Amino acid sequence: MKYLIVGLGNIGEEYKNTRHNIGFSILDALADASNIVFDINRRYGAVAEYKFKGRNLILLKPSTYMNLSGNAIRYWMQKEKIPLENVLVLVDDVALPFGTIRTRAKGGDAGHNGLKHINEILGTNAYARVRFGIGNDYGPGQQVDYVLGLWDDEERKALPARIEIAIQLIHSFVTIGLERTMNQFNNK
Repeated sequence: MKYLIVGLGNIGEEYKNTRHNIGFSILDALADASNIVFDINRRYGAVAEYKFKGRNLILLKPSTYMNLSGNAIRYWMQKEKIPLENVLVLVDDVALPFGTIRTRAKGGDAGHNGLKHINEILGTNAYARVRFGIGNDYGPGQQVDYVLGLWDDEERKALPARIEIAIQLIHSFVTIGLERTMNQFNNK
């Protein structure tokens, strides 16, 4: 079985380790822990292939920038013949407190331009997504700076443990399915 695991983020050094790039950070941590390397010269993104308990995972960090993520997802779904139910998107969420992890089978974009584009390109919002809370500790008119900002010291210390839970969640998704994964991880 093949799965497409997509971490949303923006390419470029100026976005590295920002809150908005948590999807990239989770996949980077998974790759590091698994001794695999992303091929950065693939179409529409950096791609790594990973095997876990008999499942083939295609890890994708789109190079399309956040707002055009749907193009990369559609391309890799078609290229690898991966059905929608085997797609998992990792995304930041300002509506959740820092480190909160919520998995959903479908949903709106909640103002997130990456999800909005994916919904438009795929023609549906019925795909699994992991919403990683980045908090909303910003004043009026400061959301963009906050989202594109670096983690503060306290967040940076707590981040590895939260990312490890997200990796466990990915493994759960590909082995026991979405429903059981949501039951197991949505309260952690």
